[in-house]
Amino acid sequence: MQIGMSVIGCSFVYLVVLAIVYFKKEKVNVFETKLYGGLLILNIIGLFLEFMCCLTVSNMDKYPLINIIMNRLYLIYFVTYITTFTVYVYYVSFNKKNNDKLSKKGLLITLIGIIYSISLLSVIFLPLYYFYEPNIVYSYGPATDFLTLLCGIYLIIDIFCLIKNFKNIKSKKIIPLFVLIFCMLIAFVVRNLNPSIILINSSFGLVTAIMYFTIENPDMKMLRELELAKEYAEKANRAKSEFLSSMSHEIRTPLNAIVGFSECIKNEDSLDEAKKDAGDIVIASNNLLEIVNGILDISKIEANKMEIINKDYCLLPELHNLAKLMVPRIGDKPIELKTHFGVDIPFVMYGDIGKIKQIITNILTNAVKYTEKGEINFDVNCINQGDKCSLVISVEDTGRGIKPEKIDTLFTKFNRLEEDRNTTVEGTGLGLAITKSLVEMMGGKIIVQSKYGIGSKFTVYLSQKIIKLHGIDEKKEQEIQMLKFPNSKVLVVDDNDLNLKVIDKLLKRYDISTTLVDSGVACINLIKEHNSFDLILMDDMMPNLRGPETLKILKNIEGFNIPVIALTANAIAGMKENYIKEGFNDYLSKPLEKEELNNILQKYLIKKEINPSTKDSQLNYKDYSGKRILLVDDNEINNKIAFNAMKDYNFDVDKVLSGKECLGKVKETTYDLIFLDYMMPEMDGIETLNQLKRIEGFNTKVIALTADAGEGAREKFLNAGFDEYIAKPINKRILNEIIDKLI
Repeated sequence: MQIGMSVIGCSFVYLVVLAIVYFKKEKVNVFETKLYGGLLILNIIGLFLEFMCCLTVSNMDKYPLINIIMNRLYLIYFVTYITTFTVYVYYVSFNKKNNDKLSKKGLLITLIGIIYSISLLSVIFLPLYYFYEPNIVYSYGPATDFLTLLCGIYLIIDIFCLIKNFKNIKSKKIIPLFVLIFCMLIAFVVRNLNPSIILINSSFGLVTAIMYFTIENPDMKMLRELELAKEYAEKANRAKSEFLSSMSHEIRTPLNAIVGFSECIKNEDSLDEAKKDAGDIVIASNNLLEIVNGILDISKIEANKMEIINKDYCLLPELHNLAKLMVPRIGDKPIELKTHFGVDIPFVMYGDIGKIKQIITNILTNAVKYTEKGEINFDVNCINQGDKCSLVISVEDTGRGIKPEKIDTLFTKFNRLEEDRNTTVEGTGLGLAITKSLVEMMGGKIIVQSKYGIGSKFTVYLSQKIIKLHGIDEKKEQEIQMLKFPNSKVLVVDDNDLNLKVIDKLLKRYDISTTLVDSGVACINLIKEHNSFDLILMDDMMPNLRGPETLKILKNIEGFNIPVIALTANAIAGMKENYIKEGFNDYLSKPLEKEELNNILQKYLIKKEINPSTKDSQLNYKDYSGKRILLVDDNEINNKIAFNAMKDYNFDVDKVLSGKECLGKVKETTYDLIFLDYMMPEMDGIETLNQLKRIEGFNTKVIALTADAGEGAREKFLNAGFDEYIAKPINKRILNEIIDKLI
């Protein structure tokens, strides 16, 4: 016994010195080093408890309670040590990246936790007996038998982990771990043969020391971390160089087309050829814009400035449009694009339709890029529960497929799989990285299934709020129709002549009177000369006076109250807020998008248009005082525009926002004319007209007032039973003729 206690004492002193050295040294603070530090401290505690147990068993007649406490504490220590060691083995076996947390929290960790809890209760409450003779001291009984069984279970788990992941663990980590397991086995065998020989904790101490000088030396780990950091830096530098090279190629390709076809237009003899070249320029410009938007999206995501903008939207029309957009991308490839959209997809949902379209476009574009022949299946289904819709969006192709070992790197930015094999396929490697980030931002998930050489399937799961389950399966044209603003004047300030020409042509389509200037100084001079404008679109980056500087001077001019919109190519996240803080009323990014421009013009010019100061003197307006008309349109703005057009006739006007309200009004009031919109939710114009005609005594003339201005539209509505037809936007001359005709 004295020899055993001497061994324990020497081991204790050595491990205390080792612990002081270990904890004083600067070290990498990761989960593995924390586990090793825990094993070191536990080993010291165990040696102390083992020494105390030898003393208390020798004097158990004098101090029975202290003897019981010390021996139970020793058993608790033993359970804790071997459990911690097993977690350590599991961590180094399965965690390739050496993160600061377990890389996998699976069934095995749960199992270890359950075993540890049961073990603590067992060693505390199971019977424990003591044997003492001169120079021979040990404990035995059900508690120690259980502990032996537990060690056997843990050793089996340890060996399983090490063998299963042998290739993933560096050999220098394997050696001491196997040595420790071997020492444990020897110590337990020896103890069972001769319980008086005390070897277990000293064996633990020996292996703990070996681990310090092999795999857990703080200096060596720091060097390994430095080497790892160097590798990451070199890899990042290579990625940066490869990215710049890729960007140069990707950006120059559409630029080459834009410059080349622009030169061709200058030399073309026929208008048809020039239009064809212009079409190619538009395609190349869109490709360039897609590349720039991808880079901006990545920067927004990395800066945590990508915003989810939720609003009501109709999904089905967008899905059909996305499918149509893929047809030109497929081109001459022998690929069939098959679509299937669930019949139970809600009519109106609440979410970020822009991001959803971007996700679907990226996945569809990828499928087209990497599929040479066969088919692409674009399916969207859903599960509706209460006010929640779980969308399942899948795109399956018969393309090249992805190797199993490459799937994990699929969503890495700037990464393109098998670039040597895909040299003919354009792309920056940003699309799928952006897609995954957007899906996760919206609380969804994306799953990839692929067989190399056969094809791939991407499935996206998203949850959206249901606003309206059923309705008309079409997008309202009046929501995207181009309004006319013939009474409005807009000042455009931009130092680039080409930009001025583009903006001028866009605004002319709205019947807007434009004034173009190429500097902030010219803008200021026009305002000082008391020129009147309803809106100013102002570039930011201009020589001499930038946009914000020009705006500051304008606001100091007495009586200046014109709305000023920042018109800029600065489209980085957060810029809108910055421009508004600088005093701008709103923000538009270049290149201009039709929907955004529509919104701005409606917001700032609509009031002027629906409240003109003078009447059209060329028309002969009759006074219809006492005549009552009903306007039916689900769009409040359209109702206001129509109401304004009726003011010239002095009608008594009622307005309602649905076919159902229209029926209620007609039952209460007699009208001389009804102007009825066609595209309305729940009950469209034709259905409403049919219901009106079922009302007893109804004989009011009903005019279709609709954005459906396509060929044959008039005949369609007259055949449906309408008395007349007017297309939006309202032509006052036609309106005047119809009113005179029907009243």
